[in-house]
Amino acid sequence: MVDFLVRVTGDEDGVWRRLRAGEVVLGDGTRVEADTPYQPGAAAYLYRDLPEEVPVPGELPVLLRDDETGLLVVDKPPFLATMPRGEHVVQTVVVRLRRALDLPELAPVHRLDRLTSGVLLLTSRREARAPYQRLVQDGGLAKTYLALAPLPQGLDLPMVVRNRIEKRRGELQARVVPGEPNARTLVELEGALAEDPTVGRYRLTPTSGRTHQLRLHLAGLGIPILGDPLYPHVREVAPGDFSTPLQLLAQQVSFVDPVTGEERTITSTRTLPLPPSSLPHPRGRWRA
Repeated sequence: MVDFLVRVTGDEDGVWRRLRAGEVVLGDGTRVEADTPYQPGAAAYLYRDLPEEVPVPGELPVLLRDDETGLLVVDKPPFLATMPRGEHVVQTVVVRLRRALDLPELAPVHRLDRLTSGVLLLTSRREARAPYQRLVQDGGLAKTYLALAPLPQGLDLPMVVRNRIEKRRGELQARVVPGEPNARTLVELEGALAEDPTVGRYRLTPTSGRTHQLRLHLAGLGIPILGDPLYPHVREVAPGDFSTPLQLLAQQVSFVDPVTGEERTITSTRTLPLPPSSLPHPRGRWRA
C-alpha cells in the first residue's frame, strides 16, 4: 500500500511522515502500516497538508438561527469561499462557523461564489439537510441580487436574459454555448448610483443557479459588474488583495420553510457599494 501511495502522490517523505503519525487509514478506519498489502479496489485516505492561507477580512453576522429546524442563515462577506475547495480551507464560511459556533456538522444548503456577498443558508445538523436541499433543487428558494455596473448604452431594460451556460473543469470562466437555455435572469435598472452618475444600480432576479450566471449575463450585455476579475476579461489578483470587492450582493431570499411551513424572507445587512479592505483581518479577531 505504501508503494502505491508513493507512486500516486510522488511524495515519499510525506507518505512516510503521515504513516508514522497514524494519519493514513483504509476505508474501514484501519491504520495503514508499513507492511499493509495493496488491496485492489479498496479506499485509502491520506490527507494533504493545509496550504498557508491569507486571513480574509469581514465578519459573518448570523441573520437567523433556528435550532429546532437546524436552519442557519448568515451574511457572507466578499472574498470568503462558502466551503473548502482548492487553496481555501480554513478561510471558508463552513470552517469558520463550525469552529466559532461549535457546529461540526454544519453544511451549506446552497453556495455563493467566493467573491459574492450576502445571504447564505446552511444547516447545523446532518439530518436537517435534506428538506432544505430539496427546496433549492425544486426552485423554491427565490433570490434577489443587487449589483453595480456601468449604466447601459442602448439597452431596453428591464429585460430577461436567457441562454445556455457551461463551466468546464480547469477553466476560470464560464461560457455561453449553443443549446437549450439553462440560465435565466431578469435584469432591472433601479437608477444611477448617487456617488457616481456613470454607475447603475441593478436588481437581478435569477430563476436558475448556474456558476457565474449573473456575472456572465451582465458582462454579455456590455455592463460587467464592478470589481469583477473574470468578466469580460481575466485579471490577475494577488491572494491578499482585498481592495476591489465584487459589487454583487445576494440581497434577499424568500421561501416557505419545508419543515415548519412558515414563510420566511431574509435580507442582508450589507449595502452597495461594498467598501474595500486593504488589510487582512487579524487572526482570531473575526466574530460570527
